[in-house]
Amino acid sequence: MNIKRAIAVSVTLATLAACAKGGIGLNRNPVRIFKPKPVQQVVVAETPAVKPVPATTVAAAPKKTVEEVVVAALKLGKPKTKKPRKRLTDLIVPSRHVAAVGACHELDMSAMPQRAADALAGSEVVHRSMTLSGTERDHFVAGQLLSGNLPPFLRTLTPVTFKGRAKNGDAVSVTICVMPDYLAVGDDSDFVRVPMGLPAAAEVANGMGFILPTTKMVDAIYSQAGLQLKPSPMQPGSQMSSTDYLWQHNQTVESQRIASDGDSELLVAGQKKDLVLSNVLRSAPGRVAIYGWHRPGGAPIQPLSTVHGETYADYSHGIRLVSTTAFVNGEPTALATVLEDPQMASLVSKEGPISHPLRLMAAISVE
Repeated sequence: MNIKRAIAVSVTLATLAACAKGGIGLNRNPVRIFKPKPVQQVVVAETPAVKPVPATTVAAAPKKTVEEVVVAALKLGKPKTKKPRKRLTDLIVPSRHVAAVGACHELDMSAMPQRAADALAGSEVVHRSMTLSGTERDHFVAGQLLSGNLPPFLRTLTPVTFKGRAKNGDAVSVTICVMPDYLAVGDDSDFVRVPMGLPAAAEVANGMGFILPTTKMVDAIYSQAGLQLKPSPMQPGSQMSSTDYLWQHNQTVESQRIASDGDSELLVAGQKKDLVLSNVLRSAPGRVAIYGWHRPGGAPIQPLSTVHGETYADYSHGIRLVSTTAFVNGEPTALATVLEDPQMASLVSKEGPISHPLRLMAAISVE
């Protein structure tokens, strides 16, 4: 037994020596052990309802007005706290969504004009519209958007899928293609989300080949969003519709987004209320339908409302554009057709069929 044990020890030592030199059946490359990095749990504090969060991407003294902050930002150049966004194709996409993602990427976007090299940055648009409000500001912002002045990341649409059964019992899957964030002006490193009244929003949507969402679409966008931000209400009052408030809230949302995931081109939701399509507009012509601003857990702060006139817009509103082309069981189909179809409409609308959705979006009463 002692001799056998000695031989075994000798063989073992020889084997270890050979392994150290890269021989005896082992890979010659050094073996490196990778340890996964711990996942950081980021908690975004909910902003108090009575205090707007100061801008985080622009250096400003507490007592400066928002206009002074914007002017300072223009003098200092673009904020350096934002990193270039990664393209969606750089992200790992679950295999069950690959087909839908590809379909959304392949949509014809020719109706959306390209952004000019000398287009205004978001902060410059804010600076020039600081004294504007209402329809006057809407006209200026709509002109910027229809000339192509929107961030490149908004041109990469994201799929949102509904699965269920048609009225006849057939299994149906409907995929809509949505902008990953709310409509904004500027470039990827300096942009501002722009609320607008319904006429201006409809003009931009129609001009680019898009449509507004239904309340059910808004719920689905939130539930399927890769990044869900907490609502950040500001002090209510007449100033809610001012450009000052628009800018401040945009900076608050950006601080949340950057803290949570500043690099990814994720579908983001929860930061705004939506202008939506709804049959209630038929009995409330000249109004705008607003819904959403979901709290963590999915309950919206704003139930469906038509209390405001069609030209009203404040800092809390956002324009989420949805492609007019959807995919029904993988086949491209006009979204208007889905919304009007008694068999399928309930998959994408809580109200059932919505007739003439493109005209309804422009607040035109249709009997």
